[in-house]
Amino acid sequence: MSDKLKKIAVYPGTFDPITNGHISLIDRALHIFDEVIVSVARASTKSPLLTCEERLAIVQESLEGKEGVRVEIFDSLLAEYASNVGATAILRGLRAVSDFEFEFQMALMNRRLQKEVETVFLMPALSYVYLSSTIVKEVVRNGGDVTNLIPEPARLALIKKFGL
Repeated sequence: MSDKLKKIAVYPGTFDPITNGHISLIDRALHIFDEVIVSVARASTKSPLLTCEERLAIVQESLEGKEGVRVEIFDSLLAEYASNVGATAILRGLRAVSDFEFEFQMALMNRRLQKEVETVFLMPALSYVYLSSTIVKEVVRNGGDVTNLIPEPARLALIKKFGL
């Protein structure tokens, strides 16, 4: 299938670290799109614990063997990046109503910048609605078990980062 006929979605984020909630969204998106490009943001208003290269490696290892998924770093305007990789959609996750206002503003700005790229909102599996990378880091930092919440490469990276 040529890239022009493929339905490609970009799933951007810091993934600091990737969680099973993120993976749930990727799996759901693969039922809609031919390819999902998981795009690890280099630049961010956040202050990630893990370096961009660490996050990229963890995401790649966590998604290894998943058909229809590509992982790469991006460091530009999201709408421009999505257009450059031939995406028809930007995938965003909504966990709660509180996520909506920020995501709505971003979707409208991205539409203004690249009108041919739509934003698609998906929800993770119900068991991951409360899950965030921030919560996961706090649990690991304090010695808690996150075995069923994040992929093993992410868990091991956090343990190493916190010196546990």
